[in-house]
Amino acid sequence: MAKRGTPKNTKNKAKHSKLMDRKKKKEREKREASQERLKVAKEKMKALKENEEE
Repeated sequence: MAKRGTPKNTKNKAKHSKLMDRKKKKEREKREASQERLKVAKEKMKALKENEEE
């Protein structure tokens, strides 16, 4: 006979997936922000070197 009621793990799995997605999003945004800061710093250094050469 089939079991009645709600399946055992579905709520917990959904909650875990939600939390893991949130964690991955946070890490991705942190990495993108870091890359953006590096990009700005590289452009700044490039501009300084060009000014020194002139």
